[in-house]
Amino acid sequence: MKTFVLGGGCFWCLDAVYQKTRGVTSVVSGYTGGHDPDPDYYSVCSGTTGHAEVVAVTFNEEIIPAEVILDMFFALHDPTTLNRQGYDVGTQYRSSMFYETTEEKILFEEAIERNQALWPHPIVTEVSRLPRFHVAEEFHQDYYAKHPEQGYCQVIINPKLAKARKYYSAWLNA
Repeated sequence: MKTFVLGGGCFWCLDAVYQKTRGVTSVVSGYTGGHDPDPDYYSVCSGTTGHAEVVAVTFNEEIIPAEVILDMFFALHDPTTLNRQGYDVGTQYRSSMFYETTEEKILFEEAIERNQALWPHPIVTEVSRLPRFHVAEEFHQDYYAKHPEQGYCQVIINPKLAKARKYYSAWLNA
């Protein structure tokens, strides 16, 4: 099993797609990359903690290659906007990848290089060593599955799921 910690704006969006991805065994929403030793949703949303909203995606490389997980990441958010994803603005929504090993750092850098051709502007995704990962509150775990009728899910997440189905249907469970 391999785990990548990725930030692509609101963690609910990445969580919704990766939860439906074959070979993914766990998706945990959380916070990392900042200085606050005990962040919570409200402090992270304030933009004062330095933390990003992220997901820890654990997957089986015998079922899904790491490159597919990373290419999906770049398809699911705009990695060319600094500290912004749609209506979500602030450093907590930055495009970010947090590595634990040199191998992961290289995979992340290769993914940026590979995906740059798909974007008209430079990718600004931050690649940093993973400090402590803080698990988000239970309310945020598997949010889309629990609240598919919620407005944010309908307007923001459903189009991302549709995009994932369009480009990655072979890797999705249903």
